[in-house]
Order: sequence, then structure tokens, then C-alpha cells
Amino acid sequence: MSALAVKRRGVPAGHGWDWIVAGWQLFRRQPLLWMAAVILYFLILVALALVPVLGSLATMVLAPVLAGGLVSASRKLDRGGAVELTDFFAGFRERFPRLAAVGLLYLGASVLIALVVGLVAGTGIWNLLAGDPQALLAAGATVALAVLVMAALMVPVLMALWFAPPLVMFHELGAVDAMKASFWACLQNLGPFLVYGLVLLLLSVLASMPLLLGWLVLGPVMAASIYAAYRDVFVEQPAAAP
Repeated sequence: MSALAVKRRGVPAGHGWDWIVAGWQLFRRQPLLWMAAVILYFLILVALALVPVLGSLATMVLAPVLAGGLVSASRKLDRGGAVELTDFFAGFRERFPRLAAVGLLYLGASVLIALVVGLVAGTGIWNLLAGDPQALLAAGATVALAVLVMAALMVPVLMALWFAPPLVMFHELGAVDAMKASFWACLQNLGPFLVYGLVLLLLSVLASMPLLLGWLVLGPVMAASIYAAYRDVFVEQPAAAP
């Protein structure tokens, strides 16, 4: 599918729940392989986290590359194919430069936001650390404002990132075009994303209770639901067959 074929649509709020259901349906086709992929992804992220500074930067750059593999595997399952573990790393074989470019843009935006938040926070953080009683109230308000500014700036960045991997993988868009299309698609579907986020918040709490073991299921379902949402918003067909 070419870049010119990219079309988006707004869907009802209830589709946010449908995306999760479709993610579950894709997961249950090969659950053990999905779990193995999630564990492997987790180990990769842990290994990167052990590398000071560069590991964190690499994680942000590689996040869209790993996501590209997840949506690629989801698409293969959705079309009736059998998935192998290597399918979850398709982002390293296909469209790697563009996916990594998305990661670099994400990294750059995050750094700029951190700088802005630092400027907003000013000396408030230092006053909190110093424990100055007279300045604690003002410092707390400053830090709260900085948190709100960070959230307000990060939400559009995450919107631009959300659908970028499938748009790069399946539509051959460049990083900037994919992130622009993703942002507008998310903006057009705030209702379903609100439902989607609230349901996932509840499921995240439940998945975390038994020693985080529930994430072996919820993690793959969430990953597959991104593909389900992409297909629903950008392709006018059911997100996944029952």
C-alpha cells in the first residue's frame, strides 16, 4: 500500500473496547509465542537499561523498531498466517532507517520537553530538596505546574508516535509523514482512545496484582491492540476476525 493510499476515519467511542477485544483474539491464536516475545522484549529493555545514558537513548530510538515487529506479527496473524519468533523483529529487517528516524524524532522531542520542564520548574525543585519551610508551598506549586506542562507537551508527542510504526511498515511513509498522520488520527479519535485508556488502566492494575504475571497476557494484548486500532482507523475493515 503506497503513501498516497493512507486514509483515516473517525470511529465511535465504543471501538476503544473493540481494539482490546481484537488484541485478545490475536493473542489467543499463538499465546505461548506472544509470551515468549514479550519476555524477550523485556530482557532487551533491561539489558539496555543497564548501559548508562546511552542505553536509555537507544531504548527510545529502538522503541518504534520493536513496535514495527509487533504490528507486523499482528498483521500476519490477522491474515491467517502462522507467526515465528523472528516475525516480532521484522522492524530490524524492514524499514529500519525510517523506524529509527521516528525514534530519533521521539528522542529529540523528549529532550526539548525536558528542557522546557526544567525551565518551568526553575529553582522550585532545589527549594523542595533543601526543605525550606517558607518556600515549600511555592516550590510545590512550581513543580506541579512543571508536571502539567510536561503532560501537555508529551501527549501530542505520544499521539504522533502511536500509529507511526504501522504507517511506516505498511504504507512506506517517512518518519515525519507517519508521525503527522498518526497525530491527526489520534486527534480525530479522542473518544475511543479515552475508552481504550480507561479500560487498559483497569486491566493494568489487575495484571499487576499477581506478581506482575498478568502482564504476560496483557502485554501481548496491548501490542496487538495497537494493530487493531490502526486497521480500524486507517482501513475500513474489522480490526480482527473472531
